Amino acid sequence: MDDFLRLSASTARFTHGAPRAFSFGDDGRLLWFLRSTGPTDPVDSLWVLDTATGAETLLADPRALWTGPGDLPGPLPLAERRLRERIRLVASGIGGYALSGDGRRAVFALYGRLYGVQANVSTASTRGPEEIPTAGPAVDPRPNADGSRTAYVSGEALHVAPGGRVSPADGARWGLAEFAAAEELGRSRGHWWSPDGVTLLAARVDESALPRRWFADPAHPELPGEDFAYPEAGGPNARVELWVLGPDGARTRLEWDAGTYPYVSDAGWEAADEILLTVQDRLQQTVLLLSADPATGRTRELSRTTHPHWVDPLLPGTPARLPDGRMLTAADTLGGTTRALAVDGVLLTGDGIQVRAMAGVHEGRLLIEAGQRDPAEQQVLLLDPTTGALTPLADGPGVHSVRAGSGNLLLTTADADGIRHTVRTVDGRELRPADLSQPLPYRVEPVLERVTEHAVPTALVLPRDHVPGTRLPVLMDSYGGPGMQDVCAEPRRWQHRQWWADQGFAVVTVDNRGTAYVSPAHTHAMYRGFSEVTLEDQVAALHALAARHPDLDLGRVGIRGWSYGGYLSAMAVLRRPDVFHAAAAGAAPTDFRYYDTAYTERYLGLPQENPEVYERDSLIPDAAALSRPLLLVTGLADDNVHPSHTLRLSQALTDAGRPHQLLALPGVTHMTPGGTREKVMALELEFFRRELGPQRPGPR
Repeated sequence: MDDFLRLSASTARFTHGAPRAFSFGDDGRLLWFLRSTGPTDPVDSLWVLDTATGAETLLADPRALWTGPGDLPGPLPLAERRLRERIRLVASGIGGYALSGDGRRAVFALYGRLYGVQANVSTASTRGPEEIPTAGPAVDPRPNADGSRTAYVSGEALHVAPGGRVSPADGARWGLAEFAAAEELGRSRGHWWSPDGVTLLAARVDESALPRRWFADPAHPELPGEDFAYPEAGGPNARVELWVLGPDGARTRLEWDAGTYPYVSDAGWEAADEILLTVQDRLQQTVLLLSADPATGRTRELSRTTHPHWVDPLLPGTPARLPDGRMLTAADTLGGTTRALAVDGVLLTGDGIQVRAMAGVHEGRLLIEAGQRDPAEQQVLLLDPTTGALTPLADGPGVHSVRAGSGNLLLTTADADGIRHTVRTVDGRELRPADLSQPLPYRVEPVLERVTEHAVPTALVLPRDHVPGTRLPVLMDSYGGPGMQDVCAEPRRWQHRQWWADQGFAVVTVDNRGTAYVSPAHTHAMYRGFSEVTLEDQVAALHALAARHPDLDLGRVGIRGWSYGGYLSAMAVLRRPDVFHAAAAGAAPTDFRYYDTAYTERYLGLPQENPEVYERDSLIPDAAALSRPLLLVTGLADDNVHPSHTLRLSQALTDAGRPHQLLALPGVTHMTPGGTREKVMALELEFFRRELGPQRPGPR
């Protein structure tokens, strides 16, 4: 690897040492966060910032807590490893934490052991972490309101410390989110304390009807295989129930029509006598916000959001009840031009603002993240819930986000100059948590353009030493799938693309129809079909950019991608070899009949009802048509896009006599941690240099 790739690998893509996982506590005085000691330190510790004084305090250092040989224990317990995979967490050390109701105590899991730590800067006392006795390797600890008790999961049962097991031994898993919720629905937790800290709301997950998937590490044949339940498209889902577990052993099940609405995308206590839960039908065309009585389990409908295609999940914070009792829901304006907010069914925002999240309430107004200009940017605004009037809080160039805490705000700005976190206190001061990460090597300002009749967002990155008039081979580098946005002003995502450009490529990124944050109509264009819209827009955008930028050599076009981007890359050379001349396809879901229920059925429907859609989007029937170089890459421990996807395509290509390359990575998951991505990039570079020819030809 070259110097840049080594630096990217050693810094976890420039994230080690950056503060993350912020939470306000103690009525906004404390800002909790995780951070390692520097750019090459992968081990995150727990810190707190006193917003009254600006002082930072280290509360828990994993290395100080571990007394065995080496810096840290060996592999993570299975449940914690899978939870980290679902939330895409690559840092080691303290992966996450949970705060007590008063925000002065945190609990966290560390390699199966539980710890609690108290921070009370208002009385100048901060105690070190104390280990919490558990029944076995523990995951996902949650303290109650006053921090006196901690709920956690061990051995698929829900426990309380002090106390003991609180869930029955009935063969189900208690207290954790099922695969579909954690991977696709945005719910990564499965138990919640009541406001009085006495009673628990817990998810009961029965996966007995699901098929099993297996892994075996061929590099270690002495180790046993590992299996897990997987909800495959068209097949059964996990059966999810919500139960109220009382301190005296009483159990009450929340009642709703789970046959019609099997997905629980959110849940929690609104008050001691009310639980709010959000449920969805299997195709996610109807979302209900329900109020539940914890004493009886009976529910009633508070709001209903429907869409003929699917209710887009990308509006966090909705549905919700406002402080005055009115219901806040997501809505689309007429024609699907804008993602909006509605109060009691009446639109509160309209054209010209794409709402992306409701982040809380601040000074009596709604705190929202939204796009008002180019989709690559995001602003933070205050929205009057009565008049709809907007007041900008952070609206400069770049991507802005916010977290609120009792009058204090944490504003995050990401632009070409880097990523900055600023605490804006209620009395007007500004504080910045220390960022110890590696400064970004490149200041990248991609050329952003909207092209084709669909106004598709695109980005072009050229070599820093590019001489106009010099023809460049093109490298398409896009994700292209639903729920994601590539063309964005967040600077980290352009570092690798600038490196690719400096190897002699014109790097093109396209957010085809179906991707996020342009408009509801743009997103819903992928309804009942991935392949046609994705490939059509990628090709049209490439040609439109080449017409504007004649240095793009359309006689030498490569394409690379991971996950859905890997699907796009393989599809490109299989179906449009006239446009794409070589492809590197990583972790490609080659046949969506074998991908998960919640994601796939949201867009394609049920395979039993739409077999032609699944057949059209499968790459397996295209294998015999391969006429261009194709490099397939898969992690053999990938539990999201199972390696069987890549291996099925490789087998079909072999059966058809079509030469290709296969790179199988033992022990590697979907996240490609530990420098794996950079090693693969180095191999991809050799591949594209060989297949696309010299990278630095002379002027035209």
